Amino acid sequence: MKNLIYIAFFLFFGANISLGQSTNLIKHKVQKGETIIQISKKYNVTPLDIYKLNPDAQKGVDENTVLLIPNKAKVKTEIPSNSVAKKHTVLAKETLYSLSKLYDVSIADIENANVESLKEGMKVGTILVIPVKGKPIPVEIPKPNISKTAIYHEVKAKETKYAITKQYGITIEQLEKLNPEIVNIELPIGFKLLISGEKSIVATKPEIVQASIPKPTESLYVVKAKETLYSISNQFEVTQEELFALNPELKDGVIEGMSIKVPIKSSALAVKKEYKDLTKSIQKGANKKLALLLPFNLTKLDQDTINSTKARLKKDKFLNMTLDFYAGALVAIDSVKKMGLNIDVTILDSNETKSTSNVTSLVQVNNLKTFDAIIGPFYQNNVEKIAGLLSESNVPVFSPLSKDYDKKFSNLVQSTPSSDDIKNAMFDFMRAKNGNIIAIVDPKKASVKQYILDNQKDVVFAQFNEKGGLNVENLKSILVKDKTNFVIMETEKTNLILSITNTLSSLLPNYDIKLVILGENDALDYEEISMTRLTKLKMHYPSLTRVNESDESTIFENSFKRKNKILPNQFATRGFDITFDVLLRLAQEKNITETLNETATEQVENRFYYKQNLDGGYTNKGVYILFYDTDLTIKEAK
Repeated sequence: MKNLIYIAFFLFFGANISLGQSTNLIKHKVQKGETIIQISKKYNVTPLDIYKLNPDAQKGVDENTVLLIPNKAKVKTEIPSNSVAKKHTVLAKETLYSLSKLYDVSIADIENANVESLKEGMKVGTILVIPVKGKPIPVEIPKPNISKTAIYHEVKAKETKYAITKQYGITIEQLEKLNPEIVNIELPIGFKLLISGEKSIVATKPEIVQASIPKPTESLYVVKAKETLYSISNQFEVTQEELFALNPELKDGVIEGMSIKVPIKSSALAVKKEYKDLTKSIQKGANKKLALLLPFNLTKLDQDTINSTKARLKKDKFLNMTLDFYAGALVAIDSVKKMGLNIDVTILDSNETKSTSNVTSLVQVNNLKTFDAIIGPFYQNNVEKIAGLLSESNVPVFSPLSKDYDKKFSNLVQSTPSSDDIKNAMFDFMRAKNGNIIAIVDPKKASVKQYILDNQKDVVFAQFNEKGGLNVENLKSILVKDKTNFVIMETEKTNLILSITNTLSSLLPNYDIKLVILGENDALDYEEISMTRLTKLKMHYPSLTRVNESDESTIFENSFKRKNKILPNQFATRGFDITFDVLLRLAQEKNITETLNETATEQVENRFYYKQNLDGGYTNKGVYILFYDTDLTIKEAK
């Protein structure tokens, strides 16, 4: 009797399974050149769905191969109305809430009917039992795992965890749970990631390529946890290009434990530059020559009448910026003269626009090849032109204002940090504090998101909901309680700023949160965004300048006001800082190039931390990290 019941049971449920397969599966014949990804998109399924039904497809598919494809369009329907339950295959982005609305049942009923299936949360591809409203809730009978065939993905060049999880319809958390050895490292090319099933062998760590024996001019360094290429290049004061040249394998990313070569001049034993006061080490003996090339454009003024000149001075912002810079530079020149320094300063009109200047004639007429340093012109292409003309004479040319440059010369010195260096400094600070870094990036800020994806791979992105607002539950899930959570906000939408700051403020009792912006944001100046809102979250941001209330700053302001009957603005202060810094470097016992390599300085508002480029010249990496304190003041973060 028992055997008859068993046979009847088997035939009944076997028939149902057979019917389900014939109804919910599609046969696909692979066409020439087709890939699993292309096929999955065609049928609106994930590659994982295909691999589960066709394990051999992991090794590749040939033309005319027949694949079984889940028919997602029929999974939710074709259920008899008198049934006590329906079956639903979970799709990407579906939640218990969305399913409860779709089938008009409560979340609790779905959970009670799927205790085993939901043990580890709801995953794409999970088959759930959906109770029919008004009928008994079916009890889920744990089913044996029909197939534990492991599904792997081999990492390709430039692939990220985010891209791979999107491809298979899983989360980064799920991927790392299946592959714990990839937590906190960049994915090495060729590594096989477990996507589904169980590993048939003991998991192995990604293969770590070790550097060859270093030359006498090189040193070996072992990569530590959470280090990035950028942080390593900063630590050893080398460019990423230099590291690539010595370690080609770094183009695939850095892995904890790998050994890499660094130039001996920048080995771990090298002393990091300390900020020094150069006024305490000046040499008064040698005579030095400095030229300032500033765009007064006097030829235009000569053509103006007195009235038109006055009108121009009111309207011409570029001319006013030049005059402010010049006024600050004059205070710097006067200051070093009072110190007894013997430096001849020549001020010349560069007579420039973005595309034209008279720098070629200035070099010839004034014999600038014999000078010890040049500051200016203002426009970057004109700076690069004069740097090229003076490169053979190795006269340092300081670009005073521009953040960007195309051509690099061995004698070109960029005194203003680039836009990327400014942002990178903020990320370096957050990592130095061992912070949990989260980014909330407006979908319209695609360039910012791409920069973070390309350069800051340890950052976690908060998600938005369907209406474009912040997904608060998602944000809570990525906050960490035992760390400082640095939350980057990149948006200019007032409503979104208010929503984000309100949410973060409400979470302060449970989490250590610091708001972060990566650059200037005019929207924060609107009346709706009060300063107390930002100070409560101690908003941090990178800045080229600092707030300086020191005695030295007061002396400069008083000197400037006596000469000009007005307090200095940012351009006047910049003119003072760059000119005073170059003059002090020229007054040292060592030559100016040695001071660029060895000494970092701070003046009234600006800091100068120069690093030599692999392909020539120097860039300034001196950036301040400031924050809004609760006493409504701006302070430097330490």
